[in-house]
Amino acid sequence: MKKTWKKERKGRTGWRFHLVLILFFAAGFLLISRLVFLQIIDNGFYRALARGQQSTNTVQVGERGDIFAQDKEGNRYLLATNQKVPYVFVTPIEVQDKEGTARELASLLSLTEEEVFVELIREDTLHAVLKKDISEEEKRGLEETNMPGVYLGEELLRFYPHGAFASHVLGFVNMEGEGQYGAEAYYDAQLKGREGIASSPRSPAGYLFSFFSAPGARKGSNLLLTLDYNIQAVAEELIGKAVEDLQAQAGSILVVEPSSGKVIAMASYPEFDPNFYEQVSDLALFQNPLLQQLFEPGSVFKAVTMASALDMGKVSPDTTYMDRGELRFGTNTITNYDARVWGERSMGEVLQYSINTGAVFAEQQLGHRNFVEFLKKFGIFSSVGIDLAGEVFSRNLEFQKGYEINYATASFGQGVEMTPLQLVRAYTAFARDGTMIQPHVGDLLLSTGERESTEDRETTRVISQKAASQITGMLVQVTEEGYGKASRVPGYYIAGKTGTAQISWSALDVSRSGYSEETMQSFIGYAPAFDPRFLALVVLRDPQTKTAEYSAIPVFQKLAQYILTYYEVPPSQETP
Repeated sequence: MKKTWKKERKGRTGWRFHLVLILFFAAGFLLISRLVFLQIIDNGFYRALARGQQSTNTVQVGERGDIFAQDKEGNRYLLATNQKVPYVFVTPIEVQDKEGTARELASLLSLTEEEVFVELIREDTLHAVLKKDISEEEKRGLEETNMPGVYLGEELLRFYPHGAFASHVLGFVNMEGEGQYGAEAYYDAQLKGREGIASSPRSPAGYLFSFFSAPGARKGSNLLLTLDYNIQAVAEELIGKAVEDLQAQAGSILVVEPSSGKVIAMASYPEFDPNFYEQVSDLALFQNPLLQQLFEPGSVFKAVTMASALDMGKVSPDTTYMDRGELRFGTNTITNYDARVWGERSMGEVLQYSINTGAVFAEQQLGHRNFVEFLKKFGIFSSVGIDLAGEVFSRNLEFQKGYEINYATASFGQGVEMTPLQLVRAYTAFARDGTMIQPHVGDLLLSTGERESTEDRETTRVISQKAASQITGMLVQVTEEGYGKASRVPGYYIAGKTGTAQISWSALDVSRSGYSEETMQSFIGYAPAFDPRFLALVVLRDPQTKTAEYSAIPVFQKLAQYILTYYEVPPSQETP
């Protein structure tokens, strides 16, 4: 009896075990079948669904800050901002009729069917961009057709409302959102939007990649430049016309406010439109010649030599010397412009008539070691530190080798190289009673709800107030009685100096010693001379004129007249 019961129980247990085993295998088969269906047969749909419906935490960046200029009244002008630009993209796995869709999209977007079809058959992406910056007509056409798998998106691009205006100051922003050149590069960290975390649910039908400000993300600081919009506009017009009219290779104008170091105009020609920077084939065009290209300044540098000798008490404006037309240094001979022989002349007349041998005389009275020390004080061997990207400078190692001929030629601005910006910084010492100031272009960082001033600018005592007053008087003599007469503005005293320097073969990348026939022609001056409101430099590269008297000076005169009128500076009653 007990034995029979045990057999029955064992039979029922075996039957249940086999039933569970069968069900287990059946469930496993169904699960594997479902996985095959999900992961292989309908993989694309569910991959898109998963990516679209899940809520993902994404690091987003706020909008880039705007850049402004202003005028004398404080009115602001928008120079760089952001613009939402529509574009069209496709999700290939959602497009059923690929040939028909390619045909219709090609017609709507002025594309070829082949280039559209290639994007529609891609299997490696859910976001294939067909065309950027589409027109309103194209956008309406796409919205009306409402084709499956075809979507509109928006991207935030950098936009420069005034085109090429102040392009060398601004620079541009590349496709990766990084500032390149100029203020865009130097202030990139401040202009960039601050990061934030965004939870962004998306669906396959709305799976578009667009830039947006996420909760927690903040717009970058706005930047107010020191540029005066109106003076900048006039400077650009004047230098562009001069380059064209005089058939020069290039030209630049730099205007600073001596009292503060603010750059109120910085213009170079040829220029470029930062909205279309990718169309520029010659990358050298992006460089700002005023701070990224070296030049030998020529006779404008004589004032630096003379001021140094005045400060040391080695010469006075009335000190005289005898010019015999040439000076010999071994096998080298230095002559005056046009081989002129001036006879006995004062230091004032050396600047007035731009006499090379007189500059050499002043340097010799100063002494070579002192000359080099003063050039260091004037910042000729060091960078300005302006708040623009890419500034260069030369340590003038060839000049500092200590050869007699090098000191002689450097005294009148040949054989010593610098940027135009360095030259302007040196001249601020004359316009500021002997203290030199650091030029800058950034005025204020305008953060959300606050005004954050940019850093204070450096000032350095270079020469005494007496020496600064003496050199200013001598530079006024240049414009009143010398080769700078054409710079005069009726009713005002101008302190200024011309310069015409030959361009060395090495600067032209020619393996040859000496100088070419090409010239850099310049004029630098400040006004009113004894209470300066501005200091300006005009430089032209190889204009088809003999000297700066006929190229750079007329440009400076027009600019000076405009600025003095614009600032409503009353005519001067002072005497030099």
